[in-house]
Amino acid sequence: MSKKNPEYDFKWCPGCGDFGVRRALEQSLNKRIVDLEEPIENTVVVAGIGCSGNLVHLLEGVQPYGIHGLHGRSLPISFGVKMSRPELNVVVVAGDGDFLSIGMEHIGPQAQRNLNVCVVVMDNAVYGLTKGQSSPTSDLGMITSSTPYGKIETGLNPLRLYLTLGVSFIASAMSSKIKDLADLIYRGMEHPGFAIVHVQSPCTVYNDTYEVLKGNAKKGIAPIAWNIPDDHDVTNWQAGVNLLDNGGIPIGLLYSSKERVTLDDKIQSEKLPVPDMEKLFNTYQV
Repeated sequence: MSKKNPEYDFKWCPGCGDFGVRRALEQSLNKRIVDLEEPIENTVVVAGIGCSGNLVHLLEGVQPYGIHGLHGRSLPISFGVKMSRPELNVVVVAGDGDFLSIGMEHIGPQAQRNLNVCVVVMDNAVYGLTKGQSSPTSDLGMITSSTPYGKIETGLNPLRLYLTLGVSFIASAMSSKIKDLADLIYRGMEHPGFAIVHVQSPCTVYNDTYEVLKGNAKKGIAPIAWNIPDDHDVTNWQAGVNLLDNGGIPIGLLYSSKERVTLDDKIQSEKLPVPDMEKLFNTYQV
């Protein structure tokens, strides 16, 4: 619950990584307002279902337009928004279970279209809202409520998936590094094409991976997250693939290509008609 939504009975658990993602998104949107002198109403945040999806209800300050959609269907909704109002800034917020399981089938088509939206994926490697079942990014052998004898599938590498499917902007971040995350989200919104910012956002109840990600020298735990070198060529697709071969979780901008035409530009160049949504609504309303 919040002052903005007193009737909405939801709250994140203490320490949830999604708090950091929320703050980073707010900072990037505020920067966009100042830099472009553009009202916040020109931004639409589309959410799926899950702990991550509730971010659309918990943003503070000036509010963008928000749509809380169906599980795994945030990309089709954002596709519809861009087709009717291509000038809008569309941000998708989703979780690993929401985006990479039931929603995975939509990533490839939007990557090939180069849909001009920015997706922020909060990855905690579990279905946190429904009590901690395993998700596509859960590790092999992980014990959860749905895999009591250990997960039998290898954990999905989402960054490799995005590269394979042709996403034109791919960044990796941690929810605890808010300033860096805000910068990557801002760059993703500015990118002309399909942008994904994949965030390690630990669940403190069902899969607390903060120590594994950051490491703990006193316990002899080496961090699995590491910064992408400054000299990494983000325009080189193969260089991105090679980085992933180093193992662990690279943090930073992995790949960015501005050479591909966006779906918006394709429509304008081919002079395809943009549907008159008001006319359609008046025609088909009951």
